[in-house]
Amino acid sequence: MAKTIFLVDDSATILLSVSSILGKAGFAVEKASNADEALKKFKAGVKVDLLITDLNMPGMNGIELIKQVRTLPAYKFLPILFLTTESQQSRKAEAKAAGASGWIVKPATADDLLNTIKLVIR
Repeated sequence: MAKTIFLVDDSATILLSVSSILGKAGFAVEKASNADEALKKFKAGVKVDLLITDLNMPGMNGIELIKQVRTLPAYKFLPILFLTTESQQSRKAEAKAAGASGWIVKPATADDLLNTIKLVIR
């Protein structure tokens, strides 16, 4: 059975390009264009194997989303990756403290993306 990756990004272009890469690699993709929409799906019990979220989004940001997802018992150990244009160490530390498993800096190549996913998803 295909692993499902939940992609959260306010950029329609990123959602499209990353879902295409993931789809070609054999993953099922669940999408949300903002953190609030994603959180609703999590609270409804969406079944996913990995969350990839953007950091900077209107409304709730990616770090807040991770903190919220981590409070839900079903997702306590869900691997979570950040996909963002920011690469500052302080932001990485903040993301890690919130519960992120890893970090992908945009623009990521398909290989970078898939290799990082393979490290965190079993």
